[in-house]
Amino acid sequence: MRICYIIIGMKVYFDNAASTMVREEAVDAMVCVMTERFGNPSSMHAHGRQARSELEQARGNLADALGTQGNNIYFTSGGTEANNWAIFSAADALKRKGNHIITSAIEHSAVADPIKKLESKGFEVTYLTPDSAGRIPTKDFSDALRDDTVLASVMLVNNETGSVNPIGDYAREIKHRKLGTVLHTDAIQGLCKIPFTVKSLGVDILTVSSHKLHGPKGVGALYIKDGFKLAPLIIGGNHEKGIRGGTEALPAAVGFGVAAKLGMSEFDDVSSKVRSLREYISENLKAEIPEVVFIGEGDSPFILCLSLPGYNSEVLMTFLDSEGICVSRSAACKKGARSRTLEAMKLKNDVIDGSLRVSFSRYSTRDEADCFVKTLKKASETLLKKL
Repeated sequence: MRICYIIIGMKVYFDNAASTMVREEAVDAMVCVMTERFGNPSSMHAHGRQARSELEQARGNLADALGTQGNNIYFTSGGTEANNWAIFSAADALKRKGNHIITSAIEHSAVADPIKKLESKGFEVTYLTPDSAGRIPTKDFSDALRDDTVLASVMLVNNETGSVNPIGDYAREIKHRKLGTVLHTDAIQGLCKIPFTVKSLGVDILTVSSHKLHGPKGVGALYIKDGFKLAPLIIGGNHEKGIRGGTEALPAAVGFGVAAKLGMSEFDDVSSKVRSLREYISENLKAEIPEVVFIGEGDSPFILCLSLPGYNSEVLMTFLDSEGICVSRSAACKKGARSRTLEAMKLKNDVIDGSLRVSFSRYSTRDEADCFVKTLKKASETLLKKL
């Protein structure tokens, strides 16, 4: 039986881009593995073989969700490790062919910081800036490509605005120009949320993470295209086909696989529901708070970025929190720092300073939406604007 701990007064959780509730089916599968199929997947005895079977089924579930084969999927401790592995190992493997890297000014720090590290070691980096919708235009990407561009890393779905970048167009441009550029995308906010496969994107490497789609924290994965070799980032064992040392977190991997499988089976229904909810909230906010500004064009239905210009977003967020409503002022890992993404979009300072990220899941409801709109209106009427 699943045990739930209820936080007194909690009404609305609209911070699903930071982390989602683990779905019950994933919890049940994880408990089964932890209590009944707890062997080490590398062991040769019956318990080990059973554990290996569970691991490979989880790998297959994730591969199916991405439209690829299990032998292209490598489990990691999360999206951060997967992004670090992709960027550091790809750059090291290709450094003899060139030292130019393309990325965007709106990447998650799990991509931005490794690239800054490479830049400090002599790589030349081009940082592409987004348009007014928060996307990196294909022409800008194409113009930045050079014969010595060895790596390009641009996220699929921005974690603050929900804007979707045309990764497939980038891949076609690389192929058209017959360049050897390796294309990586952080697709952590995309899996089970927008339609894509690794083939439709044309990427060489792709990162996903479990806890954004109702799986557990502490597990992510890297897709590596056939024929491309990445050196290990973590050494110390022959795990994950010899390129990622460390005993696999089997319960977490199994939970990830179940969440991905069910997320894809429900994709159409959940996407439609969430898009309708996002539109409902937007319409009601415009009616109740005319000064509200919406940021981006709503490419992903799961993220709504908005602003009350003239207000302080941290004060707004604290007010909402006191009323039992969880939202974010930017990416959760920034812990209050000003949004690099919104700055890169060249938005006005009062829009940036009054911004909030509202993000949804399969469990979000209209009752929660009504509560959020009512409470944000109360905040706008109660709090003083910044002078």
